[in-house]
Amino acid sequence: MQYIPIIMIDQLTIDRILNAAKIVDVVSEFVTLRKRGANFIGLCPFHNERTPSFSVSQAKGICKCFSCGKGGNVIHFVMEHEQLSYYEAARWLAKKYGIEIEERELTNKEKEAQSTRESMFILNSFAKDYYMRVLTEHIEGKSVGMGYFRERGFRDDIIHKFQLGYSTEDRDALAREALKSGFKKELLIKTGLCTESEQGQLFDRYRERVIFPILSLSGKVVAFGGRILKKNEKLAKYVNSPESEVYHKSNELYGIFFAKQAIVKQDLCYLVEGYTDVLSMHQAGVENVVASSGTALTGGQIRLIHRFTDNICVLYDGDAAGIKASIRGIDLLLEEGLNVKVVLLPDGEDPDSFAHKLSATEFTDYLKKSQTDFIRFKTTLLLEEAGKDPIRRATLISDIVKSISLIPDQIIRSVYVKECSQMLQINEELLHREVNKLKLNQLEKQQNATKRDASYIPPFTPSEEMPQLPEDFRPAYIPGEEPAPQQPVTNYRYAANEKELIRVILKYGEVEMGKEEDDEDNITVVHVCDYIKHQMDSNELAFENPMYQQMMMEAWQGVYENPSFVCMKYFMSHQDAAISRLAADLLSERFVLSKYHTLVQKTESKEVQIVELVSRVTMEYLSEVLNDQMKNILEELKQNVGKDPEREAELMREMCYVNEVKAKLSKSLGERIILK
Repeated sequence: MQYIPIIMIDQLTIDRILNAAKIVDVVSEFVTLRKRGANFIGLCPFHNERTPSFSVSQAKGICKCFSCGKGGNVIHFVMEHEQLSYYEAARWLAKKYGIEIEERELTNKEKEAQSTRESMFILNSFAKDYYMRVLTEHIEGKSVGMGYFRERGFRDDIIHKFQLGYSTEDRDALAREALKSGFKKELLIKTGLCTESEQGQLFDRYRERVIFPILSLSGKVVAFGGRILKKNEKLAKYVNSPESEVYHKSNELYGIFFAKQAIVKQDLCYLVEGYTDVLSMHQAGVENVVASSGTALTGGQIRLIHRFTDNICVLYDGDAAGIKASIRGIDLLLEEGLNVKVVLLPDGEDPDSFAHKLSATEFTDYLKKSQTDFIRFKTTLLLEEAGKDPIRRATLISDIVKSISLIPDQIIRSVYVKECSQMLQINEELLHREVNKLKLNQLEKQQNATKRDASYIPPFTPSEEMPQLPEDFRPAYIPGEEPAPQQPVTNYRYAANEKELIRVILKYGEVEMGKEEDDEDNITVVHVCDYIKHQMDSNELAFENPMYQQMMMEAWQGVYENPSFVCMKYFMSHQDAAISRLAADLLSERFVLSKYHTLVQKTESKEVQIVELVSRVTMEYLSEVLNDQMKNILEELKQNVGKDPEREAELMREMCYVNEVKAKLSKSLGERIILK
């Protein structure tokens, strides 16, 4: 059966939802708001605070916490609070405001596949209810299944919350019940609830086992895990549902439905191995916990966690062999950009047993006090294993260097290199070189795999050219060489200046700055985004943040192709939730229109102020690029003094040229530049 992609809601419907949904009304359902000036303010629902810092603007249709930074438009708020996808949140609001969702018509094949998927969800829900009834009402369920949970120390509220169940020793009890209720045999096999013999007879997959339903992020039952209670070496201790149209184990985490809001609130996710680990931690009051269900971590599972937090803490028991086997998967967490910590439990303990031995307060305190940074933990662990063996120590160093190189943030990498050089008693520069070498290899592979064509032609040539950068200047990011990430990254050299430029485009991208006339008397209207894009192109520059680069190109194309295009409206309702969230975040911060206006206290028209703002912000960006270029020249000059006279002279010429351009920019920054 073909997997059907998510059906998209058309942009007109998204716009209707945003127009109908009053952000103050929606937020007020979850937060007590009070008026303060033009806005409303209340306690942030996304982190614990005593002083209100969560601001809601009815006029702008956005909200923002000025403490934790969470916010966005009304769809983003529902996404964050209810832990829904962009389109799930849009549907939530559409239902609230009685807006009909318009989606494209499905083909017959798609309708059939969708019908099958829905039927599988319904059957899984039926099976979950059946197993719960058996656990609480059937004599075998109460004596065997409930007896097991009681013996493990689980309370009734936890058993009910996680919808635990039991399957009797009867080989086809569920099959008979499901067929009697009208479910088809093929569906029982497809979901994995039953298997079929060569003679065509159905057998229940989970008989004589306690049942752990596996819920998706939205709370649908996608699969089951069953644990056998009798000692039988011929049978697996745990049996899980097979892969199906509704269950892909590499994209699911046990407990994520019950943990998602707590993960956001605490800004931390605990990762454990088994079902009962999750149950015991919930019972101890720690709800921000998920389990990989005994399998190696996958990229899909890591991205699921990363939707809610940047911080993850992995709980290990005292089994040394198990730790060494599992830490290999932690590199995937580092590569995804997560901050990884580790808690090592006492010998012979796992999260399940240890949580039952302590009070809720003691257990929580232990987790907080025992967290260790993963790189430090891994280095210490491998050092103990390597001892004084030089070959094993060399292997250890390579292993640590590889882990550090996977961390996206350069500053964090540098901190780890410094610390590991001390722990490993090895030269820091050597570690830096090895890390950079691996990082370069990773980037080259990534670029070769994801090259894009990003050639665009500027629509005009301005009458007042900005100074050009040196011909041999090459920006750190060139369109076509790196893919745009799913969320903005801020550890770039020109992050602040890029942010101001994209904010100008967002607020004023479609505003006219003036008109251009060519030699043949053709007149071209110059918009804000035209001007900024031309300055970037003419200096062979592109935004280091690929998301900003994407926004600039979409704004330019939108204004160029559509006279009624409005940048703010377009990006606030963008189909990419990360972009619309970024737009809302940028709009929540204020502009300072011009240093000039502040100095002379002169009031000019809004149009003139916008032109001044655009010119100034663009030049400040170019000035910052030139400063960086000058630093590079000076650094190379220091290295070549007295060694290479020819290169030294060339660098001096470059430095004079950059100084000349900087002087022009500095002069311009002190004047009002208006495009005629």
